[in-house]
Amino acid sequence: MHLVIAIATCPEEISACYPVMQELRPHIAEQEFLDRVQRQMQSGYQLAFLSDGGEIKSVAGFRAGEFLAWGRIMYVDDLVCKESDRGKGYGGQLLEWLIARAREQGCDQFHLDSGTHRVDAHRYYIAHGMEISSYHFGMKL
Repeated sequence: MHLVIAIATCPEEISACYPVMQELRPHIAEQEFLDRVQRQMQSGYQLAFLSDGGEIKSVAGFRAGEFLAWGRIMYVDDLVCKESDRGKGYGGQLLEWLIARAREQGCDQFHLDSGTHRVDAHRYYIAHGMEISSYHFGMKL
């Protein structure tokens, strides 16, 4: 087992993350994924990936921000583990890496949203010390 966690910085690395991210975001085509990630990177978005033996197993999109309500936070936009590798600890290792990075960057809190239908994910986050602290509201325009 040769685990590596890194930040995707070039188009090739970003595209290599797509097959795993597609499991969470199936509505986004591969080229659109690359374009969106590169645009979002201009405003602080980062795409982290965990690979084992050169194969990407888990991916997370995240950013730091500052809010009146919470102070400086790390917000995780996307966190997904390859379905065939769930239960092997890859997602947990990437989540712990993100939390450590948030601490290193002086964040006061760590946040993410999860769809209401993702009950297994909610249990997972709670088991990793997170709590359900609010409702998130949105509307399509």
